[in-house]
Amino acid sequence: MSPLKVETLSVKLSGKTILNEISFTIQPGEKWAITGPSGSGKTTLLKALAGKLLHTGTILTGDNKPSKIVLAEQQHHFKNLSNTSNFYYQQRFNSCDAEDAITVEEDLQRVLSKNQTSKDTVEELVDLFDLKKLYTERLIQLSNGENKRLQIVKALLLQPSILLLDNPFTGLDVQSRKTLENILLEVAKKDIHIIITASASHLPRYITNKMSLSANGSYTIDKSSSFHTKVTIDQLIINSMLLKELTVNDQSVTFEYAVKMKNVQIKYDGKKILGNINWEVRNGERWSLSGPNGSGKSTLLSLINADNPQAYANEIYLFDRKRGTGETIWDIKKKTGFVSPELHLYFDKNISCFHVVASGLFDTIGLFRKLNEQQSAHVIKWMQVLQTEHLKNKFLFQLSNSQQRLVLLVRALVKNPPLLILDEPCQGLDDDQVHQFKNIINEICVTGNKTLIYVSHYKDEIPECVTKFIRLESGRMV
Repeated sequence: MSPLKVETLSVKLSGKTILNEISFTIQPGEKWAITGPSGSGKTTLLKALAGKLLHTGTILTGDNKPSKIVLAEQQHHFKNLSNTSNFYYQQRFNSCDAEDAITVEEDLQRVLSKNQTSKDTVEELVDLFDLKKLYTERLIQLSNGENKRLQIVKALLLQPSILLLDNPFTGLDVQSRKTLENILLEVAKKDIHIIITASASHLPRYITNKMSLSANGSYTIDKSSSFHTKVTIDQLIINSMLLKELTVNDQSVTFEYAVKMKNVQIKYDGKKILGNINWEVRNGERWSLSGPNGSGKSTLLSLINADNPQAYANEIYLFDRKRGTGETIWDIKKKTGFVSPELHLYFDKNISCFHVVASGLFDTIGLFRKLNEQQSAHVIKWMQVLQTEHLKNKFLFQLSNSQQRLVLLVRALVKNPPLLILDEPCQGLDDDQVHQFKNIINEICVTGNKTLIYVSHYKDEIPECVTKFIRLESGRMV
């Protein structure tokens, strides 16, 4: 009998039809992937299958009864020890405040206390996903790859018959991606049926069936022989005149070095995160920062973006000025445009996309002042460049993950900063959006003579303007 049969499944959100009468049957041994452009309903479909969204239609398993379908979401959600979720972005880099988050071991114990799982099963999963060494780490301080592994283990501890994974490979370095692909193949051998959402151009080779959702609610289903081919992207047209207007270089901002670090070292609870970092980023240079998950990239960026208090204990110069010589964090932030994979988690759920973008003018997580007409028009122009103007009145939390990423990218660019710090900016974007964003970054950097620090695990996501490279491994430059 088939592990899963779905008939005429439909979902409406805020009066809009997202999924329209989708029907499919998964046969034993099949491994499915769901693909599609931003906003086509991939995450919505997984949530409907997991019973987290109201829907019409039927979802049946092999015994014609609702089965244990578990969803491991793309983003982790957790509360602090005070039983609230009021974390702030810089908290992960502040060793005292970060202690308000529970550890990996405590998080797993919470799951186990609610489910009857054998000790052997727990130990097997912990070993398979290499989590033992993370037991004492706080959740807020985990890297993307570490978080992904933890979320999947927690889902498996619920003993699902069908495991739904929302973009499990997003944000992983190349080796971590290969490792997770192999782990999931082993999981599938345990009679757990896996359905993933992923980019059509980065599907694991063992995927047998692909459902492609479209923005208009239609869908197609293909077998492996027809979709394991390289996706080609047509050249996309950018409004160069508008870009040029918005990226005119600010002649009042002059500096020789955007970043200069001398023998920088960072420790948390005696554990060395960064060691002997010597790095110089000159005005107008474009750098790629790479390294495996957990290598210290986010900590390094936090020192540059004035989010890490340990900067004052090191010899760090930003825009030719040594940290701790009287400058404020706002003096630094007004010269940088920043985006990270976690940034959207710290915005209020009831904030509109227009206000998210506008908050970039003031470097705040939220908009707390009224804009004048000129500022409002400027925000709209930037939203037009990245084709997000139609989202301006929507709440950020209503958007798909990839749409959220685009809105936050506009926020990073909106004040035309001399330094752009883009931490995995293409994470969650579809192939067309990645291609378009790379072209935009190239034009911005060339036209406005921008200095760039660009983080990505994949060479095909790095803009052509990048000519310098730094790589971290275990907190050291290699």
